[in-house]
Amino acid sequence: MRSLNAKPNYNRKKLRSINYQRRLFIEPGMNIFESKSLSFFTAFVVALVAVWYYLENSETDEIPRMDLNAMEEDYRQKNKSCFIVGASGETGRALLKEIVQHNIFSKVTLIGRRQLTFEDKAYENLVQKVVDFEKLDEYAEAFRGHDVGYCCLGTTKAKAGAEGFVRVDHDYVLKSAELAKAGGCSHFHLESSKGADNTSSFLYLKTKGQVEAEIEELEFERFSVYRPAVLLVSREESRPAEWVAQKFLGAFSSVLPTMSIPITAVARAMVVNTLKDGEKKVEILENKAICNLGKIGDKK
Repeated sequence: MRSLNAKPNYNRKKLRSINYQRRLFIEPGMNIFESKSLSFFTAFVVALVAVWYYLENSETDEIPRMDLNAMEEDYRQKNKSCFIVGASGETGRALLKEIVQHNIFSKVTLIGRRQLTFEDKAYENLVQKVVDFEKLDEYAEAFRGHDVGYCCLGTTKAKAGAEGFVRVDHDYVLKSAELAKAGGCSHFHLESSKGADNTSSFLYLKTKGQVEAEIEELEFERFSVYRPAVLLVSREESRPAEWVAQKFLGAFSSVLPTMSIPITAVARAMVVNTLKDGEKKVEILENKAICNLGKIGDKK
């Protein structure tokens, strides 16, 4: 019988093989091709995070210091009114909640294709205008007399098809902006998307970029464009690809905010940006700038 203190008699070749497999991250039942795939995927994820980290640190926007209470009180004294197009969507709903909570407008009008219902009495003074977006010119009155306009309209190619997507995200949005301008709106807010570019080969980004450029030509006194990255939200409608992106990017959102953003932060940023004086006639807020303004609204 072997003593308990005796050294085990390992086969040296077998031991070297085991160590080599460990270095390759090979588990029992995994072949060499699977290990290479795993290594490639790991390298890809590391590279992706590194790129985002670089982008994060290359954006040097700092969180500005603001006295929101004073800014809100000053804004209320101006007795301004606003409208929201797309209040039934995720961003529009979050934005409406922020606007009602901050109570900075004397009148809030919702413009949409259907009447919305609210249980909270805080929403009882809202004005609602039901319109047909295919015949918006016939509803020009709904856009008249507002100082500020918020446009949160949007759909997806998967939901509406390519033609339907362009109709909503371009045609409806642009026509809303045109009627708002004609109706006296001075500050127009547009929810767009990170990467929007009218020269892009991707329909989504190209459409977003085109409508941005065309609204800019309307020459509002102030035009604010928000380009959030992946929106972190629990949608009522199913968007499988977005769900996967949210799960993956959400894990990094606290350290790499250029990758994603909570939808509530977008809404807060839009409200805070309304309160602050615009430094430019046209301002494009990328994801990190939106995050920074959203943090200000969250601290209040």
